[in-house]
Amino acid sequence: MEQRVSLITLGVRDMEAVAAFYEALGWKRVETQDGVIAFDLIGQTLGLYPLDKLAEDIGVDVAQLGHGGMTLGHNVPSRDDVDAVMQRVEQAGGTVLKPPQEVFWGGYHGYFSDPEGHIWEVAHNPFSPLRNEDHAFRWTGY
Repeated sequence: MEQRVSLITLGVRDMEAVAAFYEALGWKRVETQDGVIAFDLIGQTLGLYPLDKLAEDIGVDVAQLGHGGMTLGHNVPSRDDVDAVMQRVEQAGGTVLKPPQEVFWGGYHGYFSDPEGHIWEVAHNPFSPLRNEDHAFRWTGY
């Protein structure tokens, strides 16, 4: 198994509401099929899939899926970008869980959740600058 993630699937109850949240952040849907809403993540894909269908596909009860202790990370080139993303999250209807602030290791970050509770960290790490291709397609609308 190669060291990479190709697809992140979020099981959601309200497909259109969650899709609208990510679109309000500036993301663009890609062509979808079979009840999946997908967003291209520049080399990976974020897919939204009905929670009950995901549980059925896995072969478990919906209650077993729950919300695990996992976050999705989005690194940005600067502290100002962290602030801008978090402001956009609030405008789009997300919930800021931890406002942007300095981190003990020298970075700057904050946490938010989408309308169904999936948790994201937005961070600037001054010790690990992004490659050009990591932010070549920056969100518009900051």
